[in-house]
Amino acid sequence: MILTVTANPSTDRTIELPGTLERGGVHRAVRVIDQPGGKGVNVSRVVQAAGASTLAVLPARADDPYPASLTAVSLPHLAVAVDAPVRTNITIAEADGTTTKINEAGAALGEAAAAELRSVILARAETADWLSLCGSLPPGLPDTWYADLVRDLGDRRCRVAVDTSGAPLSAVATTDVDLLKPNAHELAEIAGGDGDAMEAAAAQGDPSSVADVARIVADRTGGSVLTTLGGSGALLTTPEGTWFATAPAVTVRSTVGAGDASLAGYLIAHLRLASAADLLRSAVAHGSAAASLPGTTPPTPDVLDEDGVTVTRLS
Repeated sequence: MILTVTANPSTDRTIELPGTLERGGVHRAVRVIDQPGGKGVNVSRVVQAAGASTLAVLPARADDPYPASLTAVSLPHLAVAVDAPVRTNITIAEADGTTTKINEAGAALGEAAAAELRSVILARAETADWLSLCGSLPPGLPDTWYADLVRDLGDRRCRVAVDTSGAPLSAVATTDVDLLKPNAHELAEIAGGDGDAMEAAAAQGDPSSVADVARIVADRTGGSVLTTLGGSGALLTTPEGTWFATAPAVTVRSTVGAGDASLAGYLIAHLRLASAADLLRSAVAHGSAAASLPGTTPPTPDVLDEDGVTVTRLS
């Protein structure tokens, strides 16, 4: 079972435009989609679509529309009670696939709610194969919250994956975490380098600079690092080696949630005891399929193109 935690959930509103966004202009939307979001929820929805067992843990009021939206898509979830409503994040999707995001900070998590959330996570982790800690932290939680959870989970059997950014990522990168899922810029935040340059080089078929920095992080944590590179593919760095995968060609509709789908693809394949190359293949296939769908729609197995993913082991 894959347990996900979304400490700062959101309703994801995607506004699709017929052309290019013009600052200061007036636009008529082609379509507006509201979906339950937040990185952990996105991961759980992809896992569920693959037919695997999952539970999404998050803070939300019982009478908030957000838990009802999870029930509407039949996603197993457990909501810890809080006082404030779940935030709304807005994505503006242009016709060429360019996306602009406007995210609310989220409601502050009080001391009692934070303690209950932590208690629920530790209890549910006892029966999970993977725990995935995902997304930003809401106001009220310290930057070390994920890192502290990883340390608390050190003697439990479940593996732990973390997908976050900024100070929480820097903190968790000092722990013995099983899997980190940064992008090139987040990787540069925690181990140096130029994210733009690394991403550009990978787009030209040279992932060596990304591989060098990812190796530093993997050696530091003792675990694996899945570095997503958008349309250029992804890199998997493990204690045993490094693999690079290029992505299949897709028509991009929304990149929001594509990284979450990549993480889900890795976790799904890991449950099936896949090799490192196939873990990466599954991650890239899921991320690419998600980018071809509107909003944060989870890809289903029938839209995956694993044969279009080329995986190479780097020396």
